[in-house]
Amino acid sequence: MRGSDRCNVSNNNEVFQHWFKERGIEDVEAFVPDLAGSARGKVMPADKFGAGEMKMPEAIFSQTISGDYIEDSTNLEDRDMLLVPDPTTLRPVPWATDPAASVFLDCYHRDGSQVAKSPRSVLRGVLAKFEARGWIPVVAPEVEFYLLSPHSDPNDEAEPPEGRLGWTEGARQPYSIDTMNDFDPFINDVYAYCEEQGILIDTLSQEMGPAQFEINFLHGNALGNADQVFLFKRTVREAAIEHKMHATFLAKPMAEDAGSALHVHQSVVDKQGNNIFSNADGSASDLFYGYLGGLQHYMPEAMLLFAPYVNSYRRFLNPDSSPVNLDWAVDNRTVGLRVPDSDPESRRVENRLAGADVNPYLVIAASLACGYLGMVEGIKPTAPVEGSAYGGEFELHRHIYSSIEALRCSNAMRSMLGDEFVTTYTAVKDDENREFQEIITPYEREILMFNV
Repeated sequence: MRGSDRCNVSNNNEVFQHWFKERGIEDVEAFVPDLAGSARGKVMPADKFGAGEMKMPEAIFSQTISGDYIEDSTNLEDRDMLLVPDPTTLRPVPWATDPAASVFLDCYHRDGSQVAKSPRSVLRGVLAKFEARGWIPVVAPEVEFYLLSPHSDPNDEAEPPEGRLGWTEGARQPYSIDTMNDFDPFINDVYAYCEEQGILIDTLSQEMGPAQFEINFLHGNALGNADQVFLFKRTVREAAIEHKMHATFLAKPMAEDAGSALHVHQSVVDKQGNNIFSNADGSASDLFYGYLGGLQHYMPEAMLLFAPYVNSYRRFLNPDSSPVNLDWAVDNRTVGLRVPDSDPESRRVENRLAGADVNPYLVIAASLACGYLGMVEGIKPTAPVEGSAYGGEFELHRHIYSSIEALRCSNAMRSMLGDEFVTTYTAVKDDENREFQEIITPYEREILMFNV
């Protein structure tokens, strides 16, 4: 690292220690979001935090979801990264038994350059391209998840948990207040934990599936909201465990019920805070249409970041419940790219295609990258859809291996997200897909075994 960076780290250590002492913090969870969006890092005593260099193998970005390592052509040396804590991300860990704090770590090489495969670095790279043009993205995620009854046998079907009086919800009750009351103690803890961590969530609602919920985040900075979604997932899982349940963000956890999505509302403002999607007279701007056109044109190349696992594509099997198109329309939830009915200052695009299983940094980066390319290239979108887009033409990749090849061969996504990141990410997905293909499923044993 450069000398000035070492000086900044030293100054930050004083900030950390003051913060810890003020709050009686005993332990620190210091972590890096990996490619899957999981926390990789270390837990250490607060009084030892920052006492020396923190390092971790760069190979954490070469791990599959099962923990195996790929042969990474971008890191043949199996080198260490230098980890620098971000003081703006200090938060208490409200569910910890002893007073604890958490902090995000940024990843650097010895020469001071950021590790290109780090999801936070990938998103920062996209944001830098916007900044160079005087643009600032504004995002507001919406995250869906299921609560499940706890069990330890992966061969068992997932089931909703018991609510009040031992009753297990089986019916679909979207927007039901009574259903949310069944899980009121869990919901209260989620809100309390989020407030303590400064996670700016808004409304919570019951969704289509049994014990399926959606939480809305307040609009704000792209990197900050990606951090908040990352922390929210940890928070929901911990709160569920405390109430003897599991929480899952799998895109399609139950075959007969709705999948879980992560919608991203997005707009762009200039340095004065003006929404560049609207003209002075309130009409939609050319940049707005370019942004839509970029999403329609480039999302097939970036689809792997919106649907990163084999299970992700199960969510698209029912085209009457999840958008499988790249159409757009105003106030129409059947399209993949919805434009909410709003005033000109709030004109935005809601990208509805991602599953809840995504890495929030990467899905926000990919969506912004597609929109950015559309604006700078002046890509024209299709005409808005009239009526329902359900049952229309399937415009997405149907299988993960098509998405892997599309991203691997995309010069546009390599230019926006980084060549090194795309090379490693697609290699990881190759290994995950191969591992899945080696598993003999219950369908093959039950239906095919003695009938072929």
